Amino acid sequence: MIQQQVLIGPHALGGDLIVPKGAHALVLFAHGSGSSRHSPRNRFVAEVLHARRLGTLLFDLLSEVESHDSGNVFDIALLSNRLLQAMAWVRERRDLNGLRIGLFGASTGAAAALVAAAERPQEVSAIVSRGGRPDLAGAALPQVRAPTLLLVGAMDTQVLALNRDALRQMTCEKRLEVVPRATHLFEEAGALERVAHSASDWLAQHLGGGNNNNAKAKR
Repeated sequence: MIQQQVLIGPHALGGDLIVPKGAHALVLFAHGSGSSRHSPRNRFVAEVLHARRLGTLLFDLLSEVESHDSGNVFDIALLSNRLLQAMAWVRERRDLNGLRIGLFGASTGAAAALVAAAERPQEVSAIVSRGGRPDLAGAALPQVRAPTLLLVGAMDTQVLALNRDALRQMTCEKRLEVVPRATHLFEEAGALERVAHSASDWLAQHLGGGNNNNAKAKR
């Protein structure tokens, strides 16, 4: 297993890289506004992915100084460019450049993931959005080619409406999954577990991954 703290791209953004033994895919996480690579929700999802032999790279899309500017967290062009830099960083590492790439985005990070995937359709093989704002990807939505899963809480009504509208604009393989009784942060009992396992099923299907019938991730 590869397990490292790394520095990503020209801005030396902090990241946590974990690649289980036998993995043949790597999922890059794009966190949402006000969050970071330390997001407990994303880390929980990452643990479930590891059980499917999927590697993960959680990294900060913004430097510490940049994160203090609230405008940056909604600058989708900036955030997607950081994802593209991370993808280039992966390709430059000999121990990673044979891995297929998936993207997992939350909130504004989901829009950044969709824009990055539209710009590099040959490099991104699958996308998952958790409580995302795909509407912020704008004109990039019809250009996305990677199979995309949108996960939204049933009680997150405004974001759910935005996701339904975005889904209609997308032309790739796509699915909207509504998590019953869940709100935006999926804090309700069982909600985050459902997100994690739905995401891992989607990513394993499109990236390849081990059977997880007997594996259980814990918070």
